[in-house]
Amino acid sequence: MRLHWEKHLLQFNKPARTSRGAYTEKSVWLVYLSEGNLRGVGEVAPLPDLSIDGQVDFDQVLTQLQYFAGEGLPFTELLKLCSDYPALTFGLECAHLDLIGGGTGILFDTPFTKGEMGMRINGLVWMNDAESMYYEALSKIESGFSCLKFKVGALDPDAECRLLEKIRKMRSAFQLEIRLDANGAWAADEALYFLKEFSRFEIHSIEQPIKAGQANAMQEVCAKSPVPIALDEELIGYSVSDALSLLQTIRPAYIILKPTLLGGFSHTDAWIAAANKTSTGWWSTSALEGNIGLSAIAQWASSKNPSMPQGLGTGSLFNNNFSSRTSVRGEEIWFE
Repeated sequence: MRLHWEKHLLQFNKPARTSRGAYTEKSVWLVYLSEGNLRGVGEVAPLPDLSIDGQVDFDQVLTQLQYFAGEGLPFTELLKLCSDYPALTFGLECAHLDLIGGGTGILFDTPFTKGEMGMRINGLVWMNDAESMYYEALSKIESGFSCLKFKVGALDPDAECRLLEKIRKMRSAFQLEIRLDANGAWAADEALYFLKEFSRFEIHSIEQPIKAGQANAMQEVCAKSPVPIALDEELIGYSVSDALSLLQTIRPAYIILKPTLLGGFSHTDAWIAAANKTSTGWWSTSALEGNIGLSAIAQWASSKNPSMPQGLGTGSLFNNNFSSRTSVRGEEIWFE
């Protein structure tokens, strides 16, 4: 098996803002595995300020992997060398699945990858000034979305509440599901106040109201919050052996699964197993991957037959993205 790689710098169409700051560009690496005339590709796309391998020099790591692959090290052993690099593990898993599938770009055999059905996704409203967010939400609703996700925590809370109030006056909770994502914006001692304020607008859930790494505080927030809590960043860096213990301790309503940040599909599957044991809901989202990584996550998600809208509508974020195998039609993502 041969391995080679390419580095790319993806440019955002406009700054992608969260309560942690704004992204304007992102480095990603395409990793290729080849045997004979067949070749598979995967995308390595860490987030610099969030992934546990976000500051890794992947040029150096991939050069070492390229050498070991050339020396005949089996894929399973190459994967073991990546145990400290979740984003790289995800990319290698995808490349290997593509390779054994004949290099077609189809990693999972599902009705979705056959083009027979789409998957519902949420419409993502990026953090901006309140007026811009309102008009973006209107555009998403007019496009057919029945589930919107708003980034919150950076604006004045009153402005965010007024925005949600305007949206709710247009669409009831029966017509429109509203998800919020705070990206850990609030202090533990103020989170419940904000959650009570937002609960007036019949919110489906809110992701990561406080910063990760505060298990006891998060447990209290989950127990007392009038809005169901979803863990996102909280999952990053935990081994799969600790997944069940974390969910049993904190007891969230939902978890958000990002294979790039969690260490690939096999690790993400372990989180689903833990979620099933604790009656925790889940959905998957992209972590600002390019189109190759987005396609892989969508294919994997389709193999789980999800009933909830997924967070996979990020294919149009970059102005120099890779060729896309997916498209958004109304509120569904489809495989081309």
